Amino acid sequence: MTSPAPRTGRLARLVDSDAFNITIAGVIIANAIVLGLETFPAVMESYGEQLIIANEVCYGIFVVELVLRFASYGKRPQDFFKSGWNIFDLIVIGGVWIPGVRENATLLRLLRLGRIARLLRFLPDARVLISTVVRSIPPLGSIVVLTVLILFIYGMIGWTLFGQALPESWGTVTRAMLTLFILLTLENFPTYLEEALTVTPWATVYFVSYVLVAAFVIFNLLIGIIISSMESAREREALREAQESGVTGDAVARIHAIREALDALEADVQILRDREKGSRE
Repeated sequence: MTSPAPRTGRLARLVDSDAFNITIAGVIIANAIVLGLETFPAVMESYGEQLIIANEVCYGIFVVELVLRFASYGKRPQDFFKSGWNIFDLIVIGGVWIPGVRENATLLRLLRLGRIARLLRFLPDARVLISTVVRSIPPLGSIVVLTVLILFIYGMIGWTLFGQALPESWGTVTRAMLTLFILLTLENFPTYLEEALTVTPWATVYFVSYVLVAAFVIFNLLIGIIISSMESAREREALREAQESGVTGDAVARIHAIREALDALEADVQILRDREKGSRE
């Protein structure tokens, strides 16, 4: 999804200001408290009408906020839909006007919870984390295929070694794969190892090699993908903030190059310090 063009004008400065965002975040928190209080029957019996009014007031503020954000795009209202957060706001706030939704209590509750999730919009670090999760999904497909392949191979070996003696855990390849999947978290590892050692002394080699290949290698690959996706998400977030503030793409590229040069310089300085420390010792 492309980024909207930089906005100008008083209304754009208003909806992007810290004071406006803090106010809306406060309303979201107040709305969350109201929704939480509605779950207590005793509170609803005593203050039910007040809570309903408070919820409607919060919703009215959200509607005004949405209208102001849409109007802040001025002569380019289509740019409003280039932001995923704007579309999310439109769904959770305007969704109650869809025929059949307002009469459906379950959908209405979900939309109300969606209003609370809008708090993430005002937390830059949370936006980066969400973007990291989304960008990590495509590479995770390869990790899933690799994991299933390792589980199948080791599952067949485990079935061959322990299938007859320990049918509950290794009796079929699916049971063996389920056991190995549980072992990915090293859950009950000593128990499974002790049971397997009663069958064959090769159990130690089998389990240790599996832990090294599956648990450590797969988790390290997963961590690497997440770190790479987080760096990419941070760059996209910085670019988005720069575009909204009117900074050109060339300036952002120069800033990024300076940051990379500083990181490389810090690494070189650390290497020199380590060498000096080693020579002194």
